[in-house]
Amino acid sequence: MDGPDTTGPSTTGPTGTGPKTAGPMTTVLVLNGPNLQMLGARQPEIYGSATLADIAAACRDLGAQLGLAVDLRQTDDEGELIGWVHEAFERQLPVVINPAAFTHYSYALRDALAMLTSPVIEVHLSNPATRESFRHTSVVSGVATGTIAGFGPQSYELALRAVARQLNGGAPGAPGARSAPSASQAARAAERS
Repeated sequence: MDGPDTTGPSTTGPTGTGPKTAGPMTTVLVLNGPNLQMLGARQPEIYGSATLADIAAACRDLGAQLGLAVDLRQTDDEGELIGWVHEAFERQLPVVINPAAFTHYSYALRDALAMLTSPVIEVHLSNPATRESFRHTSVVSGVATGTIAGFGPQSYELALRAVARQLNGGAPGAPGARSAPSASQAARAAERS
């Protein structure tokens, strides 16, 4: 495959629908980890009152404006989340990911994300650095293009804007710019083409 998949959104996953458009759009996977299906009911003083469906609708609307077909998915299962990251690798798709609790300990998720050569933006609704000490460590951030945290549902919107900028030639070192792939990432990408 020569570039990112532009066939439009997949309809897999519990909330995986995207905008219907006349032309091809770049698909971006917006992946969500454990307990995020409970947004709106779970600790609204921390996570706010927006539901995951509210966030999905806002992401699809903004995505359409940015030329992105948003495929938002949620799972409580680490293996399923990693499988979706493998799909992003195979299809060369950008990823916005809220790993939730997997942020702090899933080396398997980190290793899967490290394979990606498309933009990877880590998002969090709250700011983990201001919360319990076990939340201060992200094993994911070291392989992400960037991390956006603490802006509630707007974190997802900022991440989509960063993806769009990167796909439209964001300057190296600019906000949202992915560092050059490692030699092993470049070799794997060459094997795929």
